[in-house]
Amino acid sequence: MNRGKSSDETLIEMNRTAWSGGEENNGFHSGSDKETLQLEDAEVDKQQQSKDSVYFRDGVRRIDFVLSYIEDKDGERKQDRRKEFEANLQKAGLELETEDKSESEDGKTYFLKIHVPWEVLATYADVLKIKVPFKTNDIVEKKEVPMSWLCTPYRLPEHVMQPEPDYFTATFDKSKIDFFLIEDKDTFFPPSTRNRIVYYILSRCPYSKDDKDKKGIKRLLNNGTYTAAFPLHDSRYWTRSRDANCESERYALYKYWARFSRFYKEQPLNLIRKYYGEKIGIYFAWLGFYTEMLSYAAVVGLFCFIYGLVSFDENVWSKEICNETIGGQIIMCPLCDKKCGYWKLNTTCSSSWQSYLFDNTATVFFAIFMGIWVTLFLEFWKRRQARLEYEWDLVDMEEEQQQMQLRPEYETKCTHRRLNRVTQELEWVLEQSPADKAGRFILCWATVVLWISLIIASIVGVIAYRLAVFAAFASIMKDSPTNKMDLIGNLITPQFATSVTASCINFVIIMILNFLYERVAIRITDMEVPKTHVEYENKLTVKMFLFQFVNYYSSCFYVAFFKGKFVGYPGDYSYMFGKWRNEECEPGGCLIELTTQLVIVMVGKQVWGNIQEALVPWLCNWWVSRSARKHPESLYSRWEQDHDLQGFSQLGLFYEYLEMVIQFGFITLFVASFPLAPLLALMNNILEVRVDAWKFTTQFRRPVAAKAHSIGAWDEILNMIAVFSVVTNAFIVSFTSDMIPRLVYKYVYYEVNEGMMEGYINNSLSFFNISQFKPENSPEDSENPDWFFSSNITTCRYRDYRYPPGHEKQYVHNMQFWHILAARLAFIIIMEHVVFVVKFFVAWLIPDVPSEVKARIKRERYLIQEYLHNYELEKLKIQLSQNGSNIEQCTCPTTAAAPVKLEVLSDCLT
Repeated sequence: MNRGKSSDETLIEMNRTAWSGGEENNGFHSGSDKETLQLEDAEVDKQQQSKDSVYFRDGVRRIDFVLSYIEDKDGERKQDRRKEFEANLQKAGLELETEDKSESEDGKTYFLKIHVPWEVLATYADVLKIKVPFKTNDIVEKKEVPMSWLCTPYRLPEHVMQPEPDYFTATFDKSKIDFFLIEDKDTFFPPSTRNRIVYYILSRCPYSKDDKDKKGIKRLLNNGTYTAAFPLHDSRYWTRSRDANCESERYALYKYWARFSRFYKEQPLNLIRKYYGEKIGIYFAWLGFYTEMLSYAAVVGLFCFIYGLVSFDENVWSKEICNETIGGQIIMCPLCDKKCGYWKLNTTCSSSWQSYLFDNTATVFFAIFMGIWVTLFLEFWKRRQARLEYEWDLVDMEEEQQQMQLRPEYETKCTHRRLNRVTQELEWVLEQSPADKAGRFILCWATVVLWISLIIASIVGVIAYRLAVFAAFASIMKDSPTNKMDLIGNLITPQFATSVTASCINFVIIMILNFLYERVAIRITDMEVPKTHVEYENKLTVKMFLFQFVNYYSSCFYVAFFKGKFVGYPGDYSYMFGKWRNEECEPGGCLIELTTQLVIVMVGKQVWGNIQEALVPWLCNWWVSRSARKHPESLYSRWEQDHDLQGFSQLGLFYEYLEMVIQFGFITLFVASFPLAPLLALMNNILEVRVDAWKFTTQFRRPVAAKAHSIGAWDEILNMIAVFSVVTNAFIVSFTSDMIPRLVYKYVYYEVNEGMMEGYINNSLSFFNISQFKPENSPEDSENPDWFFSSNITTCRYRDYRYPPGHEKQYVHNMQFWHILAARLAFIIIMEHVVFVVKFFVAWLIPDVPSEVKARIKRERYLIQEYLHNYELEKLKIQLSQNGSNIEQCTCPTTAAAPVKLEVLSDCLT
């Protein structure tokens, strides 16, 4: 291999040489072709051999990848593409075997089976810098943790948790094959590595003689030349393979991981990584760790909720609201114009008790706790991720190395080379003028802003619905039969009906906008032509999360920080668009409505997501394979079984991460309003782990293995949410909750030294003279209750702190309002500083990489240097001794140099 060039550039040149049909290529594979013919001559009768196999007909060569296609009546162009593509695959060293359509269950699908021989594997492993074992790990494991026997019920068998021995590894080098621990070339590279290499070749193989830029299996799938491309599962998921040489790892994953009865067991992460690759393994490791950490937050949140139940007797203000002599005598001002009448405060008795469950002293504690919990979660995940990076050979996998994973779509558009200032090597680049770049950037982000504007417009529409419908509900429900029901009469109020229906409408709008924007985001990211898969996913992640953030959280932000804050006062109300009067909060506050909004959106999304993830693939697979299930197992081939499953999208993991990160936002940004949110998230995630495992194992084709050393851009997004959540929860406690006004009343305005907050409700309501109502605000006589006309009522009450009528500053905010505002701002500053100081201290205290992992990394690097040094010395001694014997036999210098040249040529895959 040419060491003077970058590995990616070398590989591209090697591929171009291979697919141009050079003389070296034909000469290199002549022996392999003869061997293939001999193997085909020795194949057994297909009718006597079970087709539920992962091997070619000879029973020796493993099927590493499968392509399927259907011949169309007018498919001459597709046939030419396939012919050229398959010829180039064979030139690249891959071995092919076709299953005729007569052998398939539907009688019209061809299956092209692909095997990658050792020479191809070795060359691409060298180029892709794949790490392989060279020495058994000699570092002694730490002693068992005390009381570890308590975790025995949650453990899996050792052979499942550790499917492979622990080795020290080094980057594969084809020229030093005897340096590595190679016992069997057929099993040295696991199937996940083999299918990754095959897909790399498939993605870059040309399919046109005239235009070499037309290449890649992805294009052929898009234009219908092939209908599917996938690696094979190694067995049926419910039983082991009959072939003793087959690992049956899929069966082990289903038995120990994907069954719902195993929900309390640990995950076999090493087996997941071995079967699906590091990228999927990292996702399940993160999901499992996130779920584990949620259990602590769920327990604390549950205790806070129980505290609200136990401390009901301390809720003096709710008792005053429900008291006939206090709340029953307080006449409240109408909540809307014309169609809303005067009402008594005790009608909100039930909602006041409900609000106390979440709006109590424990709320402040839980908000602070969650700010610290988020930091612990992120810091401990860094340590867990560092350990996985070492155990899965991802330590030296830097972003620069991922340049080898260039997207075929990018490579196709590259026409020029440019000198890399760092490596001083020529590299392929996409030539774009500054105007072209600026145009793409503006177009992409203008589209994102447009769609975010659509979300804001839809939220404004929902707010308008709330304002318009509230008056209608108030008028209709005044004489509703439900008011006479003992159990639900007090619960079904105009406010409750408006909140629930608006939340449901908002949820439907959210799902519709999500469905439409996903396709738009993918389209505009494709327009940017990112260089690598990592860059592509990061760009798409930012676009999707910005949209989802506004889409899912905007309604909660409205209820938490805007509703009831800009309503004005009786006689001078504020209006939206000059038409609809702004909403007011109930005397108990807006917190209970924020809780309702959060529960509906969060739970609705989780239920819908699980149905979509589990039910839809199962129904599709059941329908596709309904006729094939009637055949004997030996005739229902392994490739047909996998072909009938759902294909796993390249962005499949992206949606899984997105779902969990949105949930993470719900349980952190608004958790002060609903301490049970982590408990609901925990129950969902316990189910989510098994649903995803079941889906991957039973409902989807085997994904192409891919490497990833972290969760990517999601890590930064989680950190952003963690910081933002401290601010939002501080504002919720200060402005949405009634905690601060109650504390100010207790310590500043409550005159009795010992007591239980008597008089708080009366103190929190201001007076308004009914005679000063404007005609457009005054309720119609038919809307007022009968008791209003039988009493001499001159004033009504409203939620605010203003001077009473007759005062020289009537209806102007009084001093208590400014005291409360100052206390609210002070609480925000204090809470933020306390939480941030603790967060930074915890982040500084906990190292990102465990000391044990650091020691192992240093030990491995030392051993690599030592072993390579010794290896090169031994190799040099052998070479010198051979050269000495050659000189004695023949002193011709050209003869001695020839083998070296041949070795270099054979080192290049052509």
